[in-house]
Amino acid sequence: MRVLVLGGDGFCGWPTALHLSARGHDVAIVDNLSRRGIDQELGVQSLTPIPPLPQRLAAWEEVSGRRIDHVDLTLGRDFDELVELFDTWAPDAVIHFAEQRAAPYSMKSAHHKRYTVNNNINATHDVLAAIVESRRDIHLAHLGTMGVYGYGTAGAPIPEGYLQVTLDTPTGSAQREILYPSDPGSIYHMTKTQDQLLFQFYVKNDKLRITDLHQGIVWGAQTAETRLDLRLVNRFDYDGDYGTVLNRFLIQAALGHPLTVHGTGGQTRAFINIQDTVRCIELALHNPPQRGDRVAILNQMTETRRVLELAQMVSRLTGAKIAYLPNPRQEAEANELKVCNDRFLALGLSPITLADGLLNEIAENARAFSERVDVSKIPCVSAWNAERAAAIGPLAVHAAE
Repeated sequence: MRVLVLGGDGFCGWPTALHLSARGHDVAIVDNLSRRGIDQELGVQSLTPIPPLPQRLAAWEEVSGRRIDHVDLTLGRDFDELVELFDTWAPDAVIHFAEQRAAPYSMKSAHHKRYTVNNNINATHDVLAAIVESRRDIHLAHLGTMGVYGYGTAGAPIPEGYLQVTLDTPTGSAQREILYPSDPGSIYHMTKTQDQLLFQFYVKNDKLRITDLHQGIVWGAQTAETRLDLRLVNRFDYDGDYGTVLNRFLIQAALGHPLTVHGTGGQTRAFINIQDTVRCIELALHNPPQRGDRVAILNQMTETRRVLELAQMVSRLTGAKIAYLPNPRQEAEANELKVCNDRFLALGLSPITLADGLLNEIAENARAFSERVDVSKIPCVSAWNAERAAAIGPLAVHAAE
């Protein structure tokens, strides 16, 4: 299979590209390296040292004997170049990771909100329009988020994308299947809900084949391929904007820093290990929808946990203390979250769940690179609104400034 990985230099894109290449697929990465530019903007670096992309690709060819090409273009801007790439490279599948992926970053200021909307929605639409323009039967697999559903359940597990509803009519009632109602909690999540509507339209109008993967929060950083050589190491974000909650806890524990729980810690989230992320994407590529089928929506997660539960787990393993801080997010203090992930389980996924052994391995890696940590970047200070900024105090960053 010939696969283009859009955003292939990023946290999920890089290990996915290596995973597919290792299994014999022809892979090329499309990336304008904007994520590295955001590191410079924020004045932070990955915990793990990330070599320049040409060095990473050369290292992969050296250790695997397989080549991954890089195409430098900007989705949402370089449309003609994208169409030409689809024509000349002739992919069977395109994996779309090329969106700004951090909710806190999307809420930092009006500038960051506008950047996230412009980047994410235009990138997605250009990919769809370019597939139509190319006249190729390309399967698009998109990395979405569980956050499109919101963080609560209405007395039943969240289904995989679609909900059966009963409509009252003048002559009785009618059954209909609709997209599960969206409830985005940030500008980032809002762009993913817009992606859903774009996908629905292009499937209806142009019969594109699309899989939308609603992913939970990723923990861990390494896969079998990224462990082969230090030059292949995946990025590990720990800062308050891009660091996911469990990874940040493990960094804090490695430094002897209190584990920062924002609010009560009663927020329940869906989680998935990075190794399961790459497996799920491969499963999705091997089980595409047929032309004319509705968008295939799969919940790409393996378990749900409360934030405080995660902190207590890390505290037991490491002895770290827990500190409670004001929550920068506009959200409920606690929520329930039940999620269906039957489709990936039926396709053969054997989930990696949170376990002491894996957490210890990640904590050891965190300690190995602890000298690269800027402790001042750990706190979450991007406030959702002026009220949340006032609760956080002088460190808060918010658009009202």
